[in-house]
Amino acid sequence: MASPHTPSSATRLFGDWGTSRLRLWLARGDAITPWREGPGIGTLDRPAKAVLRALVAELPADERPAQIVLCGMAGARGGLHEAGYVDCPADQTVWARRATTITLDGIPLVIGAGVALPADAPRADVMRGEETQVFGAIARDPALASGRHTLLLPGTHSKWVIVEDGAIIGFTTAFTGEFYALLGKSTLLAAGVEGEGGDEGFTAGLVRARDGGVLGALFEARAAQLRQGRSGAWAAGFLSGLLIGGEITEMAARGPLPPCIPLIGDSRLAERYARALAGYGSTAQPLDADACAIAGLAML
Repeated sequence: MASPHTPSSATRLFGDWGTSRLRLWLARGDAITPWREGPGIGTLDRPAKAVLRALVAELPADERPAQIVLCGMAGARGGLHEAGYVDCPADQTVWARRATTITLDGIPLVIGAGVALPADAPRADVMRGEETQVFGAIARDPALASGRHTLLLPGTHSKWVIVEDGAIIGFTTAFTGEFYALLGKSTLLAAGVEGEGGDEGFTAGLVRARDGGVLGALFEARAAQLRQGRSGAWAAGFLSGLLIGGEITEMAARGPLPPCIPLIGDSRLAERYARALAGYGSTAQPLDADACAIAGLAML
């Protein structure tokens, strides 16, 4: 789906630039193909604009994009160029209108807005990139455009998004992915992550999380290596299960989880969340994260 400002035959460059990685696709009319992956905004050693400029320069002259469309942390403060936020409730039309447009070497560059809870809400929360996937998921599955749904987007910062009649009306962020990455550099995994047992450890972590007290259970990853002969891989799996299970336990404490939860994310991570959700009687409905992102980007 081409932008109304871009000829349908023109090449467009779509990108989802998150904290940990960049994914780029070339869109030639309705034909969309993966093109490049790169470092996330949070890992760059030079300005984001210089990174993007170098990537665009790799394209042949006849593939020079007529437009670049990005979502995610590209629009964050300290990213490529700061884009604003749309307050909840936010539907696709309002969100798309709030996109920010600049230029990169003469090429129009559109950056999608983020979504935020209102400033006067009891708590503060924001998202960048996940809203693009949510609106893309709604476009791909019209059933999500009516009624109330909870969508789960696991990742560096997991998002639990409430959609009602096609609009994002609220969401909650869990620090799960980034916390796991930080713990991986701690003494909890001092023995390393080699060896077997990651899956067994993950299951043990899920069980432990349902008992509550995740903070008090973290050191078990280290102690089990010292006292029970557990491998580093088991400990890494245990931490993953403990954090994912703890996230879901916390969400379930707020009210019964829906019987079916659309889940947008990396396939391996989605499988882990699906296992954890099953323990609460919920079935995960995996959705293609790239396809959802592309469908959302096409709206901008």
